[in-house]
Amino acid sequence: MYKISWRKIRNKIRGFIIRKLRGTAFLPFLYRSYWHCLFVPISSEQSTVVQYYTARPNPGAGIGHQMANWHAGLWYAHQFGLNHVHLPFSSKSWDYFLGYGEGEMTMADLKEKGYKVRRLPFFFESTPNEVRLNKRIISSYSGQKIVFLAEQDQRYDIQYGVIDEIQRKFYNAPSRKEDNLIYNKEHFNIAIHVRRGDIMEDPSNPSLSIRYLSNDYYFKVLKTIVNCIKSNKEKHIYFFSQGIPEDYPEFKVFKNLHWCLDMNAQESFLHMVYADILITSKSSFSYKPALLSKGIKVCPANFWHSYPKTQDWILFDDEGGVCNPSSLKILNSLSE
Repeated sequence: MYKISWRKIRNKIRGFIIRKLRGTAFLPFLYRSYWHCLFVPISSEQSTVVQYYTARPNPGAGIGHQMANWHAGLWYAHQFGLNHVHLPFSSKSWDYFLGYGEGEMTMADLKEKGYKVRRLPFFFESTPNEVRLNKRIISSYSGQKIVFLAEQDQRYDIQYGVIDEIQRKFYNAPSRKEDNLIYNKEHFNIAIHVRRGDIMEDPSNPSLSIRYLSNDYYFKVLKTIVNCIKSNKEKHIYFFSQGIPEDYPEFKVFKNLHWCLDMNAQESFLHMVYADILITSKSSFSYKPALLSKGIKVCPANFWHSYPKTQDWILFDDEGGVCNPSSLKILNSLSE
């Protein structure tokens, strides 16, 4: 117990120092890999040794945050011309549910083959000098069996750059054989995620308040979407949030409204993925199902991650107004 506690304390101290030094010239000095590149000449010879890159899902964070970490590892493995190695989520249940590790090498596999782990300095992808430094460090290990580990919570803001790969993994996962949906395929199923919970605990906390959208916002968005859908199927709405129906009196005017306030996290996540239309909140917990969804996604434009510029993504401003009215045309063409 003492060792576990000390490890947590040490990681928190280290994380604090790194956050303070981000963007400064002093940050690289904390990394063994940086000192290695200073004293080892870069070889111009092509090596046949396969090297790997990965990012650890933050064990102290929610599943949406952990998925963002994992996506960063996959994305930067490609950007640096390295193979990707799977680091599991903190929950074995989520690891199995998502199926991200299927067909991936594991750290244990590589360590048995003599691979060593070297952590890379935190960098901002928009800062060329920091990216070049990481590439220089990687090059200094040419010919060596190395797994490069991203700094904890290495930023990857776009997120949608890995959509094709994570969708392939998710839909081919063995766990998909166990999926049990309450949707009726004869209906047009709309899922709406209203983030409450943590953001209601301390409204004065700015890091939480920026995630808040009012009931009125969700009502306006849902009303717009429902009115624009021209599908011949009967429309059914599944409301994912916390609390009790009385907390959301505005929504009683909608027909075929199903309250999903007690559904567990994985079931909620799964239904968001498979909805014909998913209305997200300012939350990683609904943004990540949106990345996996093959349906239509309706999202708040003012969000810390980006969205693909394709017709299946419709954006609304914080007042509940559609950002681009022409984007609603896809809803008018839904005839089945």
